[in-house]
Amino acid sequence: MNAAEINVLEEIELENPIFIEALPGLGHVGKLAADHMIDELDATKFAEIYSPTFPPQVIIKEDGIIKNMLNELYYLKDVGEDNLDLIILVGNTQALSPEGQYLICKDILEFVKGYGIDRIYTLGGMAIPQPVEDPKVYGAATNEAYIELLKEADIEIRSNDGGIVGASGLFLGLGVRQGIHGTCLMGETPGYFIDAESAEAILKKLSLLLNFEINVDKLDERAEETRQMIAKAQQMEQDLINRANAGNADDLRYIG
Repeated sequence: MNAAEINVLEEIELENPIFIEALPGLGHVGKLAADHMIDELDATKFAEIYSPTFPPQVIIKEDGIIKNMLNELYYLKDVGEDNLDLIILVGNTQALSPEGQYLICKDILEFVKGYGIDRIYTLGGMAIPQPVEDPKVYGAATNEAYIELLKEADIEIRSNDGGIVGASGLFLGLGVRQGIHGTCLMGETPGYFIDAESAEAILKKLSLLLNFEINVDKLDERAEETRQMIAKAQQMEQDLINRANAGNADDLRYIG
């Protein structure tokens, strides 16, 4: 059984697209960067991804309408001076368990392989003790050729200090086993707030690597939107924990 239920909204044809993953993580750095990129470059959503590996909840928006826990795929054609096609994975959640992470990343990778992806870029945060005014961007890659490209872009090479947890690491690991190489870009962040500065730093390096231009003026606005969304999701999770700890089954009767 597949872990991912993929609802295709539009049939598309792309030419050797680059796959960019930016799901929620430390400081929501990657997610914020990719959401801004989608807005500024007017990307089109072509698929929605649902999974039983996601948290068992929905998000309630300000108008009272619920939003499912889901991932989304967007595409862009002829981006930048090299006329690149891109597939961008974003969403409001990752899988809850290690097993779930492997299963859904495998399913999503198999799906995007069908469009002929030839490179993978994953975006995320790298933990530091406290905020800095000018966050550095660190990188890791699947081969020496990509390491050299990172160095040419003045990206610090991360080495021998731990791993890359979650989707940002798994997509690279699963991809390289199938001959698809790539890079992870990690922006410095304390991780305890939505870090627009780190997202901007990552986006500037990504645009340099892929040779496209993007305006980053509205990143702070998008950071505030993301803060509100995350606060609601965290409050819902805490409410569920509190009710479960109280041991009163009647308190949970509204859950369907």
